[in-house]
Amino acid sequence: MYTGLQHAHSFVAYAALILLIVASLNAIIGMTSNKSFKDGDRKIALFALIFTHIQLLVGLILYFQSPMVQIFNMPMGEVMKDANLRLYAVEHPLINIIAVVLITIGFSKHKKATTDKAKFKSIAIMYALGTILILSRIPWSNWL
Repeated sequence: MYTGLQHAHSFVAYAALILLIVASLNAIIGMTSNKSFKDGDRKIALFALIFTHIQLLVGLILYFQSPMVQIFNMPMGEVMKDANLRLYAVEHPLINIIAVVLITIGFSKHKKATTDKAKFKSIAIMYALGTILILSRIPWSNWL
């Protein structure tokens, strides 16, 4: 089961990142070109939101099923001194939860916006920030 969760976490990550990048670029282009916000724009943002939430749920399950749970028995000072342990125990989960919260806020704010430009702007800013945060905490050495 653990290996299957790892594979799911990796494959969903590719889809989530691609959708986040597409949604961010679509929103930036829509905002700068003053185009109208259409149902297709909403669907792109919604799919990116759904995939990031799926990724978060799989990641949280994986986090608590991981053999690395032994770090909870270690003194936190030792965990924080080891860059690899710190990445997996603290940085990766915390930053990615923050990123998903930002993406969710961006989608929620776009629903309340009254103008097309404001809708694109909330998605563009929050999705781009979330994408940057996610990219900053991917364990690249194990992922590629």
